[in-house]
Amino acid sequence: MTDAPLPSPSVATSNEPKLQLVRARGVYERRYKRPFDVTVGLVLSAIALPVVVVVAFLVRLKLGSGVFYSQVRIGQNGDRFTIWKFRTMRPDRRHRQDSIENDRRLQHKADDDPRHTRLGRLLRKLSLDELPQLWNVLRGDMSLVGPRPEIAEVAVARGYADHVRHDVRPGMTGPFQTSDLRLTGDLRDGLHVDAEYVENITFRQDFVYLLKTVTTMLGGSSQGT
Repeated sequence: MTDAPLPSPSVATSNEPKLQLVRARGVYERRYKRPFDVTVGLVLSAIALPVVVVVAFLVRLKLGSGVFYSQVRIGQNGDRFTIWKFRTMRPDRRHRQDSIENDRRLQHKADDDPRHTRLGRLLRKLSLDELPQLWNVLRGDMSLVGPRPEIAEVAVARGYADHVRHDVRPGMTGPFQTSDLRLTGDLRDGLHVDAEYVENITFRQDFVYLLKTVTTMLGGSSQGT
């Protein structure tokens, strides 16, 4: 994902349709998923704190001011929230306006992109740029496991802002993020796996995705959001 933010979409108004989905929610999803997120999120935050401090220092040293990067994404029930990451790229000095169909999430992967930095590549490879999203989890914007959060205006423009994937909190990791689909960066390719996840949310499934994430990180394969 690029660090040159797309224009923030306008705040949802009362005229915009809200999700009206009816599905069976298991006991885990209704009673335990959120407490699990908070408990594990607090533990991970405490463990990751020294790493966060070091990464923040390195980003400030190598890339200058603006350690964190924020962007508007679509959350549960179509509500919009601000996602946080460590900045990994230099500012886009070309002042280029990219189209939705050629969005920057794909462009930042190009090897000839002058905004790339060695530090940024390393952070993305180890998924360390995603650590600030633990704050999103503790706030309740996100879950540890769930569909990958989409850029708000991209979801609206491509017609899946009201997809069933938005019936739950988006996740730091999940079915799309731990599959080979993540390599394309296009969520349209993974809408089916998100739908399957939402229809069958269990503790065992979430635990498996968390384990897959650890494996992905240790293998140095970024699953960035």
